[in-house]
Amino acid sequence: MKTVILSDGGWGSALSLVLAENGHEVIMWGPFPEYLQEMAQTRENRKFLKGIKFHDNVVFEPDMAKAVQDADLLVLATPTQYLRGVLEQLKNVYSSSRSALLVNVAKGIEENTWLRISQMVKEFLPEAPYAVLSGPSHAEEVARAVPTAVVAASGNIEYAEKVQNAFMNKYFRVYTGTDVVGVELGGALKNVIAIAAGVIDGMRLGDNTKAALMTRGVAEVGRLGEALGGSAQTFAGLSGIGDLIVTCCSGHSRNRYVGEELGKGRKLDEIIQSMNMVVAEGVRTSIGAYHLARQVNVQTPIIDEIYAVVHNNFSALDALEKLMNREGKTEF
Repeated sequence: MKTVILSDGGWGSALSLVLAENGHEVIMWGPFPEYLQEMAQTRENRKFLKGIKFHDNVVFEPDMAKAVQDADLLVLATPTQYLRGVLEQLKNVYSSSRSALLVNVAKGIEENTWLRISQMVKEFLPEAPYAVLSGPSHAEEVARAVPTAVVAASGNIEYAEKVQNAFMNKYFRVYTGTDVVGVELGGALKNVIAIAAGVIDGMRLGDNTKAALMTRGVAEVGRLGEALGGSAQTFAGLSGIGDLIVTCCSGHSRNRYVGEELGKGRKLDEIIQSMNMVVAEGVRTSIGAYHLARQVNVQTPIIDEIYAVVHNNFSALDALEKLMNREGKTEF
């Protein structure tokens, strides 16, 4: 198939390797032509995935219209908060792509609108076939062919199976499902919990604390996700507990890193600036998660405290004390 990665980031670069190794034609488009040219020359994404060489089958095209022409698969790998601009451009050229299947691989909730990515896509391309690919899958490991398992979900199971066939190989295993809402929310909300896990690491609180946080985080994500239309089973799967575990524990996790630095006492603006354009989706997603919880009247104490720490300069220590001193409750 002709596959197009709409992003110049690390995750899109890692997935370009998977698709190229599976024999597909791969084109990468990005918003910065100069950087695309640099990647074409060096055969490496030195900014976001240093040390990994692109496959010979990967080519770079700064003109979106040329990139998507006659495409079979369009991979939406742009971070959530920048995706609206990409969709605006894509709307004008999508007709040349033979109704290509859109595969979202980003994880987040849009700030201000609080929309999931499938809802954003619906605004611009309401008739386009859509699937989401998500799960515990750091780009740094996928690019090195570390065994990984993810899930592809679509309201039309044939679209999910098409994604499965395109991406699956001996080191990248793809399951299928139909719960788009649950898969999208699992991937987005776990980033907020990962910031909390990082705060615990930064405060050097220990294994007991982190285990409790992750367990209650799973419960919280599932509770909110179900209220928003997802399936409980999904939040117990790869895009739920699986992605939450890896994001809370991995040294590759940008969201955990942000939390760790907050736990050490650093200011958010300073942390973000030090990351050199690498995006931690949970920072902005925490806003949408906080407001969505209020829309559906669901209690989300961990999300609430992370929102307060990240956006209202609330002390991490005070947030922990507030969580621990809540009134007693039943576990389930």
